[in-house]
Amino acid sequence: MQAPEAQAAGKPRTVPVWRALPRALRDAHQSLVDVGNEAGGEVVRLGLGVSSPYLVTHPDHVQQVLQERAANYLRGDDTALWRSVRQLVGDGILSEGDTWRNSRRTLAPLFRPARINPLVDTMAEAIDGATGRLDKAAEAGTVVDIGAELSRLVCAAIMRVFFANRLGVDDALRIMAAQESIVTAMAPRLLAPVVPWWVPMPGDRRFHRAVQTIDDILLPVLRKALDEPGSGDDVLSTLARARNDGQPLTERQMRDDLVSMVAVTTETSYVALTWLWPVLATHEDVAHRLYAEIEDVVGAGPVRADHLPQLTYTRMVLDELLRLFPAGWIVPRRAVGADVLGGVRIDKGSTVILSPYATHRMEAFWGSDAESFDPERFTPERVAARHRYAYYPFGLGIHRCLGEGLFQLEAQLIVATLVSKYRFTLTEPTVPGIRVAASLRPRRRVELTLTRRESAVAR
Repeated sequence: MQAPEAQAAGKPRTVPVWRALPRALRDAHQSLVDVGNEAGGEVVRLGLGVSSPYLVTHPDHVQQVLQERAANYLRGDDTALWRSVRQLVGDGILSEGDTWRNSRRTLAPLFRPARINPLVDTMAEAIDGATGRLDKAAEAGTVVDIGAELSRLVCAAIMRVFFANRLGVDDALRIMAAQESIVTAMAPRLLAPVVPWWVPMPGDRRFHRAVQTIDDILLPVLRKALDEPGSGDDVLSTLARARNDGQPLTERQMRDDLVSMVAVTTETSYVALTWLWPVLATHEDVAHRLYAEIEDVVGAGPVRADHLPQLTYTRMVLDELLRLFPAGWIVPRRAVGADVLGGVRIDKGSTVILSPYATHRMEAFWGSDAESFDPERFTPERVAARHRYAYYPFGLGIHRCLGEGLFQLEAQLIVATLVSKYRFTLTEPTVPGIRVAASLRPRRRVELTLTRRESAVAR
């Protein structure tokens, strides 16, 4: 598809390799913000040696790529990120064309509010029950890795939605540990995007071992569900009963869709929430207001579904957290035809890079304090006044993440449960740097000690 103004389009401003490459190697994330700010949201080309992708940061252009002209900008298999993703999830909800449409048609009903909302109290009970380890840590005064503990809480909540009682927490944690290996093992290929898959690189063996671990855990559970679908409302049982054009789903299709959705929903949740505690430690006013709201609404707990609509500031804090720390920080696309974005000609076959991380931190769209943490950005009035495509932590358009609503519920449940029970002291009360990986991960572990709230002790 070629835009009608293509013939009149000009060439983009190019950031030369001697400037772009050292910045990207030094700090890949901040380099995108810096280039976006310097260009004022114009489409620019990044000279990265053998690769020169277009960087798209303006909300108008994001809207065109992800929504209005999405058919021209496909995920493809010719970018490092999507080649790696295909190695993990195969074809399904993260693919394109008929395969994507079939998966979307099957999965979308499973994540609608009418189906997820009735599970909120069950999720809340599972999260509350999984805090036993934290109770012991609080009593002993031992230091905990909050990222690891959050992964356990996420497992307790999410695995009920996906697998009911077909998969235990220990196996679920093994899956999440394998996902951790996968997203960090991808870093060398993200930094060398043109290297073909048949050329060995550091991290490849770890990547493939982790994919095999996930299959070793999931495939026996999946096959048993196909033999005995049952009448459960969990995602696996529902997929085992599903039909596509009158035919049951293949084992491969079920596997690819399950791996995709489990990876997306668990990854976003525990990685994003890991950033919360350093943020609160460095923003006492935000922490005090968050604690006060949860105290007023939840008290000593337990958290329940009817509490969530009242946790308005908590939701604003989470929205702002995802603005500054979106799990999916880079979104590559391939132009299947020539196009024009912002007066710049996009050649057929070119790689276009969108970055929620960059757009979310640009002064042109968020003000001179764009990199500061301020939940007030998400009052209804300020949201309504802002460009809709200036904020897209879950993607936008036809490929918007199906698990967005599930994250919002689960994240509020976890934060409200933890705050109603504990207070936190970080061993290093600063916000960590960012590690180069497929998702936005802290460069170091976030460690803290816990104390029980007096009202929580009496529970």
